[in-house]
This record gives sequence, structure tokens and C-alpha cells, in this order.
Amino acid sequence: MQHNAKSIRAFIGCINFAESRQFYTDLGFRESVLSADMSYFQVSDNLGFYLQNAYVKDWVDNTMLFLEVDDVNRYWSELKNLGLTEKYKTVRLTPIREEAWGRECFLHDPSGILWHFGEFR
Repeated sequence: MQHNAKSIRAFIGCINFAESRQFYTDLGFRESVLSADMSYFQVSDNLGFYLQNAYVKDWVDNTMLFLEVDDVNRYWSELKNLGLTEKYKTVRLTPIREEAWGRECFLHDPSGILWHFGEFR
């Protein structure tokens, strides 16, 4: 099968839709409101995800997203400077780790979604 794909977009849930929308805007994603219960957040033309006003604990607790970045050191520095852990009580940042494949840092969003921001070797 040949895939002539243009993008891939995950659907994620959240505990508090308004708070999560503000969080992802603060993180630098651009929001396109699709309905009262769903928005599309994009970081570039073909990279983004759908945020739904829906919460299923097992689903959200097991959701992880990986965003490849060009410079994980710069990205980590910018993440820390956003003040997200001060503004959102449940947001957590984990510093850069060295792995066999590259380097990554982590961010838990207000609902607990785990983001990996990584740079491959």
C-alpha cells in the first residue's frame, strides 16, 4: 500500500477544556476552533492535534505525544521560561535525558498528557 499522506493528527482529551485551550496557546500552538467541544492546535502547517472536551481517565492517563524538535537544549530553555509550572498547578517539566537514540525532555499538560520533545542523533 502506498500512503500519499500529508499529515497525521492525534485526538486528545482533557479534564478542563478552557484551561487546556489556554495552556496550548501559552505553549505556542495556534488554535482553530472547530466546535464548542473541539479545537485543532497546530505548531506548523502540517503538524497538529485535535483537543476534545472529553475526559476518560484511562485514555488521558495513557496518552503520550512525541514532537521532534531541531534543538532540544533551546526548546528546554524556552519551556522553562514560559512559566507553565507556575501558571498551571498540575503541569510538570522533566529535564533533558540522554538516550541511545538522542535526547528528550518531558512536559505533562494540565490533564496529565505526557509530551516528549526530542532530538534524534
